[in-house]
Amino acid sequence: MSGLCDSSAVELRRLLAARAISPVELLEACLSRIATINPAVNAVVTLDEPGARTAAKKAEAAILRGEDRGALHGLPVLIKDTQDTAGLRSTYGSPLLRDNVPVADQGSVARLRAAGAIIFGKTNTPEWAAGGNTRNPVFGATGNPFDPMRSAAGSSGGAVALACGMAPLASGSDTGGSLRNPAGFSGIVGMRPSYGLVASEKRAFGWSSLSTDGPMARNVADTALMLSVMASDDVRDPLAYTLPGEPVRSRAERWAAPRPADLGKLRLAFTEDFGFAPTEQAIRRVFRDRVARLAPLFADCREATPDCSGADDAFAVLRAGLFLAMHGKNYKERPEMLGPNVRANVEEGLSYTLEDHGRAATTQTRIYRAYQTFFETCDVLISPTITLSPRPWSELYPAEIDGVPTKSYFHWLALAYAVTLPGHPAISIPLGLDEAGLPFGLQIVGPRGGDAIVLSVAASIEASFAGDAQLCRPVPGLARLAAAPPLSAAPGFLTWE
Repeated sequence: MSGLCDSSAVELRRLLAARAISPVELLEACLSRIATINPAVNAVVTLDEPGARTAAKKAEAAILRGEDRGALHGLPVLIKDTQDTAGLRSTYGSPLLRDNVPVADQGSVARLRAAGAIIFGKTNTPEWAAGGNTRNPVFGATGNPFDPMRSAAGSSGGAVALACGMAPLASGSDTGGSLRNPAGFSGIVGMRPSYGLVASEKRAFGWSSLSTDGPMARNVADTALMLSVMASDDVRDPLAYTLPGEPVRSRAERWAAPRPADLGKLRLAFTEDFGFAPTEQAIRRVFRDRVARLAPLFADCREATPDCSGADDAFAVLRAGLFLAMHGKNYKERPEMLGPNVRANVEEGLSYTLEDHGRAATTQTRIYRAYQTFFETCDVLISPTITLSPRPWSELYPAEIDGVPTKSYFHWLALAYAVTLPGHPAISIPLGLDEAGLPFGLQIVGPRGGDAIVLSVAASIEASFAGDAQLCRPVPGLARLAAAPPLSAAPGFLTWE
């Protein structure tokens, strides 16, 4: 089963501009794929078919008049359900906002729409994006496209929609890896940009670098195209500071088409665990195999990691502070309306002192400086994207890895937050399957502000293995998913605890 909606965003834009296809035709292909496949995986939770069809007809008329409305003109785009969309329900996966319909787009969505994107639906997320398992009491669980009873990670469930060809592009956000982790589990591309590159007016802590919005797609070029639109200055975001008259972020040509990197001139460092992440042995074995395949492409390859000591504690404290600020009032007044992950974070936040916060902030700064020293000795760093192979989504979170208990519900995301803390750009690209026959994600980390470098290296690695049946992007069995029973019939589909 394949169709127009499986084409890349870059190719679709070319076809649209050449009038070889119409935005209406493309939208209908995406809607048809959703109708056929989505019941098996539950990735798309809200649709605006009438509004999208109207927008597609307007885009078609503009193209016929020879008008170009932007880099995404005529492309259907899905938006994460934690991001506000004008006139389209935005629940954040929470019963508190089950019927919430924002009157305005948030900034990153507005930039996509202004570039011609047709915003036609919302993708699933864990409640308030809390956790790496896309599951909530409003819409239920999202299944892995390669095995719907397994986790698709989280919190950006749009990765599943992309893997299944429901749209060419989808938005996400990332604190502890929520762009990279679902990309790794679903076999697509997810990028966490440098903080401030994708400006946001939504962060509760404006000066905190932990959370950022970002792009997801099926290949690196499409991811770069979407980033070129999302990147922007915004006076409401204190981390998006710039110099007057200097369009640091809004220069689309810096991101839209990544130049292939000359890997043969670059120094590669690799790490299985950043010195602390509880990476399971099966993932370590697959990663070592991938390193052996990648090493000959680079000028130098060595095992090394920045000093990330204290990362678990620092991330736990800083993350808990965010959740306490955002959900402390509801925890006190309506605790029954919050799920276990959010409650756990708020309770943890209440247990910390200002001294704990000072320690965490100091540790984050030390890790950041360790990264700067580290990248003097290498050009790019790689690791597995996630510490383990997909587990059943009925498991709230992995309580153990290789028989060793995890420290928290997000400890298994340590490979991601090892990079979140210093704020360096990182991308997850698919590189074949793991030992369980499920997608394996490779995390590529660049130097400070090196978003263009990350995209270039990722594009070159992707191209190097595009013709390798074992290492190219895996594609889920769409015919099998089309024939599968609806995920909503599975036991525990809507269970919260």
